[in-house]
Amino acid sequence: MTEKSRMNKQHNLNVDTVIVGLGVTGLSCARFLGSRGLSFAVTDTRETPPGLVELMEEFPNTVISTSELDLDLIMSAKQCLVSPGISIKTPALIDAEQAGVEIIGDIELFARHADAPVVSITGANGKSTVTTLVYEMAKAAGLDVRAGGNLGLPALDLIDDIEPDLYILELSSFQLETTHNLNSLAATVLNISEDHMDRYAGIADYAGAKERVYQGSGAMIINSDDPAVGRMTNVNREIIRFTLNEPMESEFGILHKDNEAWLAFGDQYLISISEMKIQGLHNISNALAALALGRAAGIADEPMLDVLRTWPGLSHRCEWIAEHNGVDWYNDSKGTNEGATVAAINGFADRPIILIAGGDGKGAKFNDLATAAKGAVKQAILFGKDAPLLENKLQAVTEIIRVKDLAEAVKVAGKIAVKGDRVLLSPACASLDMFKNYIVRAEEFIKAVNEFVNQGVEI
Repeated sequence: MTEKSRMNKQHNLNVDTVIVGLGVTGLSCARFLGSRGLSFAVTDTRETPPGLVELMEEFPNTVISTSELDLDLIMSAKQCLVSPGISIKTPALIDAEQAGVEIIGDIELFARHADAPVVSITGANGKSTVTTLVYEMAKAAGLDVRAGGNLGLPALDLIDDIEPDLYILELSSFQLETTHNLNSLAATVLNISEDHMDRYAGIADYAGAKERVYQGSGAMIINSDDPAVGRMTNVNREIIRFTLNEPMESEFGILHKDNEAWLAFGDQYLISISEMKIQGLHNISNALAALALGRAAGIADEPMLDVLRTWPGLSHRCEWIAEHNGVDWYNDSKGTNEGATVAAINGFADRPIILIAGGDGKGAKFNDLATAAKGAVKQAILFGKDAPLLENKLQAVTEIIRVKDLAEAVKVAGKIAVKGDRVLLSPACASLDMFKNYIVRAEEFIKAVNEFVNQGVEI
């Protein structure tokens, strides 16, 4: 425990709110409460959590307890404001809730204070892309719009004295666990696949957390191609569906004419897929979801379609890096779970794939990855903590090479790739076993690829 936190703990103050877990979200909670003159304290399992220095500088008299969760402090509060990184199944929080302490998160606090309409997006994969697409579409339509949550700024940082026309929130399952009163104008669960199985009892438990995005009375945007999402429908609500198949009436989907595929709404042709800047089946699905959310939020079609013609996509999500000797290299470092990598493989299955994967699998079994890889991945180059588990699942469907790190993976891929291949970094795993985050992993990959391409020699 720091000297400052020892001193502050001795005050033993009763406070309305205890922030459990600091970091970016916890600090945003502190600033939100402090700006409104509300008393709070902070506890964290870490000795020196991220944001501690800033907290102590901005709120020097705040009670701080680190190194472990302070049960006495938690029990003294009326409510606990829990950061997403801390499970609500932590014994101290279970005990507190049973004793009558309210357990909420930053999104619940946001829902209690924000007055403008909200569009909410969650899912195992694609949520950052769809969140950004809807944000760009709303801006193109001339709306005052703010986006954040699990992506970019914390949700509480979006609230100002003057409300915008629209909030766009990317939400994680962890954030939704502690959210009870979010009444979104439109909301979606994009898809369900195994993720965070180290924190959930199973995929049904995970899906149940995601489903909480549909609380309230707003429009439900439903992915008709995902059975788990389809089971979340409420017949008493407005429902707008999207599919990669031919759409039914009042549904977004794909129609064909003149040997071209088009995004469509019912029998209305909207935009040919060849006109879109982002490509791949997963991004087509993302575009359809964004159109459905935008329509539910009252955004006109034309500005939305203009965005699809020009928006290049997010960094580190199936991002084209280079072409060398007829081989294209792609960075999908944001593919931090099995479902994301399955989507990337399916989107690129028209050409042979050399897959670079590995890291911390977060309890995933990788059965779906093996199914997607069969016939699409000609070679898998594996590294990191869960490379043995990946090899066990993939060895029956593709050739396997194990390497010590990402730099060696690029070197090996450069040797074996031939004209027409795609080399795809899509790890299907978190990065924290070897990197600070997925962005650092991407940067190392891009650096290695550029060295290979520019030098034209082995790395």
